[in-house]
Amino acid sequence: METRSGIRALAAAASAALLVALPAASSAARLREPEPWATVNVCDTVGHPDGIGVRGSMPGTGERRDELFMRIQIQFRRGDGTWRGLGRAADSGFLDLGHGDARVRQAGRTFTIMPPAAGQPAFVLRGLVTFDWRRGDTVVRRVRRLTGAGHPDTPGADPTDFSAATCAIR
Repeated sequence: METRSGIRALAAAASAALLVALPAASSAARLREPEPWATVNVCDTVGHPDGIGVRGSMPGTGERRDELFMRIQIQFRRGDGTWRGLGRAADSGFLDLGHGDARVRQAGRTFTIMPPAAGQPAFVLRGLVTFDWRRGDTVVRRVRRLTGAGHPDTPGADPTDFSAATCAIR
């Protein structure tokens, strides 16, 4: 009896250890393969008056033959709460970020927006970033992300630790 309960206890302990190890393995996998993200890292500062800067980050594929592309588009919030693109002047087009053999690739753009007329409400803006992984002329993966907060220390941020989901231009 003691042996059976000892085996059961050992099996239960091993199962618990495996369950604890699984989330750690998943976290390690996420570190190796980061998810794409986008953030507003500049918003109407002294250094960038009436400017909105958006930066994105995407993981590589590990394959040199793959090419990574990113497109940054600025959207504004309408009075009814819906979002609409600003058009070509606020669209980076697809930026070639290089080969997929890099662990991570990042890029950003700052757009200058004409502010609203005096007495009018601020323009609330956000970024929509499209990430493409291409092999030759074929898009093998496409992901879109709206800007979100929580990405401090992004290159080009003004101020240095600025990261937000939206930007208000006054």
